[in-house]
Amino acid sequence: MTTPVAVPPAPTRPTAPAFALLGTVQIMLISGITVVAVALPAIQDELRLSGGDLALVSTAYGLAFSGLLLLGGRLADLYGRRRVLMLGLGLFGVSSAAAALAPGLALLLTARFAQGVGAALAAPSAMALLGVLFPDPHRRARATAVWGGLAGIGATGGMLLSGVFAEWASWRWAFGVPLIATALAIVAAPRLLPADRPVPRARIDILGAVLVTAGLSTLSYGLVESSYGPLIGGAVLLLAFMIVESRTAAPLVPPAFFAAPRRAVALAAIVLGSAGMATSFFFLSLHLQQVRGLSPLLTSAAFLPYGAVLIGTGSVAGRLLARFGVRIVLTTGLITAAAGLFLVGRFDGALIAGLLVLPFGIALTFAGATVAAVTDVPDEQAGLAGGVVNTAMEIGPTLGLAVLVSLAAAQAGDATSGYGFALAIAAVAFILMAPIAALLLRTPR
Repeated sequence: MTTPVAVPPAPTRPTAPAFALLGTVQIMLISGITVVAVALPAIQDELRLSGGDLALVSTAYGLAFSGLLLLGGRLADLYGRRRVLMLGLGLFGVSSAAAALAPGLALLLTARFAQGVGAALAAPSAMALLGVLFPDPHRRARATAVWGGLAGIGATGGMLLSGVFAEWASWRWAFGVPLIATALAIVAAPRLLPADRPVPRARIDILGAVLVTAGLSTLSYGLVESSYGPLIGGAVLLLAFMIVESRTAAPLVPPAFFAAPRRAVALAAIVLGSAGMATSFFFLSLHLQQVRGLSPLLTSAAFLPYGAVLIGTGSVAGRLLARFGVRIVLTTGLITAAAGLFLVGRFDGALIAGLLVLPFGIALTFAGATVAAVTDVPDEQAGLAGGVVNTAMEIGPTLGLAVLVSLAAAQAGDATSGYGFALAIAAVAFILMAPIAALLLRTPR
């Protein structure tokens, strides 16, 4: 018996519209993390939520998204990348509608969690389809480099939309717009994306899926809540997952997948890049509204230069990689991002420069690291690779916020000085990562 999987022959249809569709999906899914960021006060007022309730609304999407990405990637490899993509988009759209209409906390939390589940199915499937659209390794590398910058564009776009809705409309439009975009993507996918091809049925590592999902979700919750119980529980579950994966015949994530040093350092760079981006957004949003007294709309507008640089850098990242190679692009990105974090963390006249330098470095970091992470991955593991890369992008903000917000709060003096100290620590981490990346990316594997 066979079941469909997305490993079709080289497609003859135009690839540009299909790549545009997949890129839009990726931007939309990542923007789901930040699209309520600036609108949180409005949500709190309308639904009469406590601070703890608001934190759950903010993190429910990310907890489900990060916890289920590896399973989503494996399902895409086994049951069809286009099929799983459309299933994820359908769930994302329905839950977006539920969130837009939610009368209270219970439905809003449920909808946000369901959005994350849908995103965990769709995101790795979309990334895996790049290999189908671009069978030539050089074209695939260029497309993957552009793909690496889409996460930053999505996060920035979510911030911008959040401020627009909070200022001029209702926070509920933060979920209405994704619903419309999802419906259009579902209609276009069968026309633009290649069909799935039958392959022999394979077994799903159910125990591994349960352990890694529970482990990542519990660990992320512990980081968000700064609670030792969930942190220890999550670590134990992930340790059990690694033991199970080393002994099962058909592991969810083969241990050898992480054996290549270049892949390990690439994933670490993705975690670091997403952590630096998320925490800079968080601190800057608070500083602009609480210290400088800007409105939600003006706060969102402050990120326009950031988004413009991300888009511009992403559009040329493939050519930079082709000319200079992954090693130079990634290390340059890490060092440049560190400089941007230092400038942003000063919260003075250098802020504008920081908002231009930081996204340039972040975009190069994501582009180089994403290409390094998926290079030489077998086609039958493309969905898994997409899940791993997206998991790294999701873990970064949770880890970064947990660590750096705690460091900022521990500093004496005003809030701004604490924010600056935390961003300086993040910059040091980027600088320390650069020589490690340069060393481990010397070899082809």
